[in-house]
Amino acid sequence: MAQGTSPIRKVLIANRGEIAVRIIRSCRDLGIPTVAIYSDADRVALHVRMADEAFRVGPPPSRESYLSFERILDAAKASGADAIHPGYGFLSENAAFVRACEAAGIVFIGPPASAMDAMGEKTRARANMEKAGVPVVPGSNAPFPSVGEARAYAEKIGFPVMLKAAGGGGGKGMRRVERLADFDSAWRAAQSEALNAFGNDAVYLEKYLDEPHHVEIQVFADQAGNTVHLNERECSAQRRHQKVVEETPSPILTPEMRAAMGEVAVRAAKAVGYVGAGTVEFLVDKHRNFYFLEMNTRLQVEHPVTEWVTGLDLVASQIRVARGEPLGFRTEPPRGHSIEVRVYAEDPAQNFMPSPGRITYLRVPSGPNVRDDSGVYPGYTVPTVYDPMISKVSVWAPSRPEAIARMRRALSEYVVKGITTNIRYLHAILAHPDFVGGNYDTGFLPRAHSALLGRHDHALGEVALLAAVVDAYQRDARRRRSLTPVSGQRAGPSPWRLRTRGSRR
Repeated sequence: MAQGTSPIRKVLIANRGEIAVRIIRSCRDLGIPTVAIYSDADRVALHVRMADEAFRVGPPPSRESYLSFERILDAAKASGADAIHPGYGFLSENAAFVRACEAAGIVFIGPPASAMDAMGEKTRARANMEKAGVPVVPGSNAPFPSVGEARAYAEKIGFPVMLKAAGGGGGKGMRRVERLADFDSAWRAAQSEALNAFGNDAVYLEKYLDEPHHVEIQVFADQAGNTVHLNERECSAQRRHQKVVEETPSPILTPEMRAAMGEVAVRAAKAVGYVGAGTVEFLVDKHRNFYFLEMNTRLQVEHPVTEWVTGLDLVASQIRVARGEPLGFRTEPPRGHSIEVRVYAEDPAQNFMPSPGRITYLRVPSGPNVRDDSGVYPGYTVPTVYDPMISKVSVWAPSRPEAIARMRRALSEYVVKGITTNIRYLHAILAHPDFVGGNYDTGFLPRAHSALLGRHDHALGEVALLAAVVDAYQRDARRRRSLTPVSGQRAGPSPWRLRTRGSRR
């Protein structure tokens, strides 16, 4: 081990699902034992089965299990874990939890609490970036204490506006509000969702930009202050403000834009003494101006696409940095093209309603340059109390057209029975002309929703089927009239029956 480093002998993963499985795999590659935690709803989850040890931390509600400092730290102490990896979501951006880990003598695999204070809380990050001269989306630099004050500010900057959770990301606690009449109900919904996801109901708001692209820059820093960026990810294919498809490189960025956004992202990370993996998110308007949106002080769901084009294991790099090792890589142009899709247990035709239940059959895609990050297995029951994402499929190819073709092939192999998923919807996204041409923004999925569901084609298909049935009936009736038997003769078999028999051959 390098001079100045300290060992990490056992890692507790303060998370669940596919990201917990992902972390277990990297730890195993590094020869580090792992400890899973689980709520009662996750007793037989895949991450529990795969870890070396597992500890119950409470009942299904997140606030009583995956968001409980005390129970998680008790599990770490009982297992002898000397480090905690938070994954994403839950406590991954909670500075108070970082301090609790430090007080308990446990390494937190992520940024220091001071950096999280500066950037993990979204409104404080906006203020810090304004001081640093980084362009930000117009909006508030502090959460609002009341709905009345927030409503007045929204009227001041003009609708539409975006309500956002101050204490976390991932699309949780976000609501686009088009008009004043909808503001109060959207505010209450955003607060409730933010509290449930992050244990913090603070909400702020920003002006909603027209036709924006959501582009983020992956940054990485070691404890000596060496900081690099690992290029961008295009994340504009979103439903309910949550990413569904991500890709890198972005189809809208030029090398000059990539360099400029990367420089700003690195400057932002250095300004707060950042350590580890983080993501600086930007909105890019239709004139290709970019604005700082927020910084996610954690590993992102979509990190596999960056791993594909860089050849890095970002989780292993997080662990190496956490034990004091220097960065072993630098910024380089992306190699080839990668796309990731998120597979959800939900019904796109029913407003993306979650579809929990037992998976009775599962066949996942494979083959050259295809990766499935999953937290489920045949016979597993998807619970009702957590995010419905069950896996992420990512692919790599030398070019974007080849990557799209490979992803479509992979999705055609993916079979899940027992629950409803969005796999067909994802396949439709990959085939849509706007996506294929790289001409999509954050409004793409809402605009194309009906077409992606195939509602128009389905209606035409029903009409065609009805016409075929009517035509067959009329032709059969004509045959019956022409074959009417002479009195006293026995009629032969129905031509309809003959037609039906023939069709079965």
